[in-house]
Amino acid sequence: MAYTMMEVKEAADAVVDTASQDDLFKLGLIYSTDVEDRGPDYVEAHKWFSLAAMMGSLPAKAYRDEIKLEMSAEDLTLAQKAARGWLAENRENLAA
Repeated sequence: MAYTMMEVKEAADAVVDTASQDDLFKLGLIYSTDVEDRGPDYVEAHKWFSLAAMMGSLPAKAYRDEIKLEMSAEDLTLAQKAARGWLAENRENLAA
């Protein structure tokens, strides 16, 4: 299933005020599948799955571990840096 940029924007907007593990997981799913027929973006997917896993999502942890096998060491490093950067900027937005 390909997602549109509108669906990506809606999912991204959902994590602006309060980021729940479900919202973060949804972004991971979007980026791990397809955005407007460009194929998966594993760096973005890993970032969102990592954040959702940090909040306790077991499915996100499983998906993150699975896509990690498809990623280069450089891409994995980029994804981890992106997750830490997002967390540093948005920690107060995480749902309790």
